[in-house]
Amino acid sequence: MTISYKWLSEYLPVTVDPERLSRILTSIGLEVESMHNYEEVKGSLKGLVIGEVLNTEKHPNADKLTLTKVNIGSGEPLQIVCGAPNVAAGQKVVVAPVGTTIYPSSGDPLTMKVAKIRSVESYGMICAEDEIGLGTSHAGIMVLPEEARVGLSAADYFQPFEDVVYEIGLTPNRMDAMSHWGVARDVCAYLSHHDKKDLKPKLPNSNNFKVDNTSFIIDVKVESQSACPRYSGISIDNV
Repeated sequence: MTISYKWLSEYLPVTVDPERLSRILTSIGLEVESMHNYEEVKGSLKGLVIGEVLNTEKHPNADKLTLTKVNIGSGEPLQIVCGAPNVAAGQKVVVAPVGTTIYPSSGDPLTMKVAKIRSVESYGMICAEDEIGLGTSHAGIMVLPEEARVGLSAADYFQPFEDVVYEIGLTPNRMDAMSHWGVARDVCAYLSHHDKKDLKPKLPNSNNFKVDNTSFIIDVKVESQSACPRYSGISIDNV
């Protein structure tokens, strides 16, 4: 069974780091067989930053290259040689400074270094979407909305999803743990005992749930009120 750290954490009243949670799961009979980090975007855009192209000029030694100055919110503006046909002054762009590793949609990771391109030094890269794993287009650099803040990390701007995923060995007798809610109850019981706190799992957030239609009636016959004092259900359509 697969358990999401972030999903499970929504039901826990206290923060438990992923490594400790792994140990707790195994100790309560939900053996963690594997644990790995999940990234919606490989590398999670770490090191990338939002910049603004201050000015552009023709590369002195190449017709299809442009010499740019880019403000990334700290230090002196970066001189970056860019080959994209759509680069222009005033644009908000995604920049990979020297030292940043980028993860293209296809191909191997690439770590930025100071490069000399046709005899002109370049201190990073202005990125296209396919160069940082955000798409497949290589028609030109990504141009962001004007309100994008210079100096903000690309990870904070795009907020790619990250998680820790556990694969647990669930035995047939542990029906109670076949949901994140059930696992959260067991984790809270463990924490209550070992941390000497009375902890209860938080109820799932139902703020965005609303009933659109109450006219669809399903007849249900409860044959034993003592065995089933309450029965409830929900119908879902247009899935």
